[in-house]
Amino acid sequence: MESSSRSQSGIQQLLAAEQEAQQIVNAARNAKVARLKQAKEEAEREIAQYRAQVEAEFQKKLAESSGDSGANVKRLEKETELKINHLKSESARISHDIVDMLLRHVTTVKN
Repeated sequence: MESSSRSQSGIQQLLAAEQEAQQIVNAARNAKVARLKQAKEEAEREIAQYRAQVEAEFQKKLAESSGDSGANVKRLEKETELKINHLKSESARISHDIVDMLLRHVTTVKN
């Protein structure tokens, strides 16, 4: 009887150890799930902050380039006017020679 009571006691200890091990595994699994959930939430917060930062930088650059476009328009208008004035002065300078050349070609009779 003593050996059967010892084996019963051993079985009870094994069952208790198995239950304790199962509780440890379950606690670890729950801790892992909770940590994964926390990591996901932290990552989502970081992504939202990064997205907001990038959007703010984009809006700032957009505003700056919009301001620059007004300056670019003024600069292009000035450059265009300078080129037009240069072309007018050059055409005025050589127009007399061109008219003479055209008159010579028109009035010259070839056989």
